[in-house]
Amino acid sequence: MSKRATLAAAGVYGSRPGEGATAMTSAVRQATISGFLLAVGSAATFALSGIFASSLISAGWSAGAAATARICVAALVLAAPTVLALRGQWRQVLRAWQPILMFGLLAVVACQLAFFFAVQFIAPSLALLIEFMGPVLLMLWLWARSRVSPPPLTLVGAAVAVLGLVTISGLAAGGALHPLGIAFALIAAVGNAAYYAAGAASDHGIPPLPFVGLGLAVAAVSLGIVSALGILPFTVTSVHPVIAGHELSPALVVAGMALISTVLAYVLGVSASRKLGATVASFTGYSEPLFGIVWTIVLLAIVPTGTQWLGAGLILAGVVTVKVGEMRAARRVAARQLG
Repeated sequence: MSKRATLAAAGVYGSRPGEGATAMTSAVRQATISGFLLAVGSAATFALSGIFASSLISAGWSAGAAATARICVAALVLAAPTVLALRGQWRQVLRAWQPILMFGLLAVVACQLAFFFAVQFIAPSLALLIEFMGPVLLMLWLWARSRVSPPPLTLVGAAVAVLGLVTISGLAAGGALHPLGIAFALIAAVGNAAYYAAGAASDHGIPPLPFVGLGLAVAAVSLGIVSALGILPFTVTSVHPVIAGHELSPALVVAGMALISTVLAYVLGVSASRKLGATVASFTGYSEPLFGIVWTIVLLAIVPTGTQWLGAGLILAGVVTVKVGEMRAARRVAARQLG
C-alpha cells in the first residue's frame, strides 16, 4: 500500500485534494494548543510550591522535611488511582522500569535534594537559574544524540529565555560562586532535564497519571530511606505557617503543596510533554519563575522590581520564539512526508 493510501485509510486524506492535509494541520494545531495550556498550568502550579515550602521553613521545618512530606503525601494520593488505572497492565510497568526510575530518582529526588543542598552554598535565585538550565542541557543532549541541529529560532529562543532567567534572578548584580553550590545546582539541572525527557516518552503505553504515580512512589520510598538514615535533615514543628497574612495549619499547607504543586503539576507536565515533545514543553517551563512573581504579588504582596519585570518579559519572548521555531520545523517535516 502506498504512503498516500495508508494515510487515506487512517483518515488523513479526504475525498477532496488538500482535505487530508487540512485535517492533519487542524489536529496538530489543536494538540499544540492543548499541550501548551497544560504546560502553562503545570508551570503555574509548580510555582506555588515555593510559597508553600517557604511558609513551612519559616515555621521551623527543615527543607528536607518539607520535600519529603510533599512527595510522600502526593504518592499516597495517587496510589489508588494508579493501581486502578494499571489493572491488567503490570507487564507494561515492568517494561517501562527505566523511564519510571528515571522519573522518580532523577526528575523528583535528585532534582529536589540537589536544589536544597545547592542553596546552602549559593543564593536560591542562582540555584534556580542553574536548575532551569535543564532544558538547555536537554536540547544539547538531543542535538548530540540525533546529530540534527535545532532550528535557528529554537536556539535564539533558548538564548533569550536564559537571558531572562539571568535578569530575573539578579545574577547581574554579582555574587560569590561556591563550587559545591554550582555542582549541586547542575545535578538539579540534570534532574530537571530528566523530568521532561522521561515525561515525553509514551512508547511504554502507560498514561500520564499512573506514570506520575509510579514515579512518585519510587521517589517517596527513596526520600523516606534518605531521611531515616539521617542523610537529609528532617525537622517538623507544630507552628502555624503564614500565607497571605493568614495562619494555616501545617497539615493544610502540606496538603496544598502535595495536591496542587505536586500531583496536579506533575500530571499536567507529563501530559504536556507528550503533546508538545520534551524540548518545547521544557522551554515552556521557563514561565515558572514568571508565575513565581505573580504568586508573590497575590499571596505575599511583594511587587517585583523593574529588572524582574524585564526578565519576565524576556522569558515569555524566549518561550514564544522556541515554540515558533519548533512549529515551523514540524510543518517542514509534515510537508516532506506528505510530499
